[in-house]
Amino acid sequence: MSVMRKVLLAGSTNAWLRDHATKYGFVKRSVSRFMPGEHVDDALRAAKEQQPLGIGTILTRLGENVTRAEEAEEVTQHYLDVIDKVAASSLDAQISIKPTQLGLDFDRGLCERNMDRLMERVEQRNNFLWIDMESSPYVDPTIELFRRTRAQSSRIGIAIQAYLFRTAKDIDALAPLGAAIRIVKGAYLEPPNVAYPNKADVDEGFYKLCVRLLAPDAQKPGALLHIATHDIALADRLSAYIAHNKIPKTAYEFAMLYGINRQQQLRLARDGQRLRVLISYGEYWFPWYMRRLAERPANVWFVAKNMFS
Repeated sequence: MSVMRKVLLAGSTNAWLRDHATKYGFVKRSVSRFMPGEHVDDALRAAKEQQPLGIGTILTRLGENVTRAEEAEEVTQHYLDVIDKVAASSLDAQISIKPTQLGLDFDRGLCERNMDRLMERVEQRNNFLWIDMESSPYVDPTIELFRRTRAQSSRIGIAIQAYLFRTAKDIDALAPLGAAIRIVKGAYLEPPNVAYPNKADVDEGFYKLCVRLLAPDAQKPGALLHIATHDIALADRLSAYIAHNKIPKTAYEFAMLYGINRQQQLRLARDGQRLRVLISYGEYWFPWYMRRLAERPANVWFVAKNMFS
């Protein structure tokens, strides 16, 4: 792992840096590249703009690790409202939540009840919900939450991180469920005994995990692979595998982040590939923003240019 990536990931958890950096105009200008605004209406407007291009979206409100039941209730009510707004607007937009937004840190039962409420609304509105993955201590409870919910509904997916040593075993265990799985590289600062430190190892692991989920024995009812990467070479390598093996388009989608590698997004859409863009919004954007910079440290130069604009 590069020094720059380590610094950025460490900064994502620094409360002093969060409180001070977010007050500077150049930071706010640079974050606008990666999110259309802090409010859900900003995200809905951006989602509407993607739709004529043949690009679907996933909406997620930034923030994690709520500490009170009232906060978890507010987040749950917010997402219930978002699901209704998406349906009313006829948008091809799904939602993605973090378990710690629903109360996982202090009351697992409350988290499960909030998830049940969201899934009931998802079923009513003919939509789909993704569970985002947080840092490594949350992997087991997050997978357990997914398994519990998947037993009740097929309208649920989970993000799984390629950089963790444990992930191949997790995928083998989840594949028989007919699971919708988004493979991501991973964006948290993990210890060397938990995650691969070298990019080449993560990239190769990502490829192998995707191939595993495209295998015939993983193609159960409800199965879907989300190939979540901005790495053009990796995406092309997987596209070649898919074409060579005649994998049906219903088995997979590409997934990318709003504002990152837009030309690749348009190319995939023009080529007829299914694509969803994750649109983030919310006031608690600093940790997420630092993780986005860490994924592609070259973006730090974009921030530096905003300092003098």
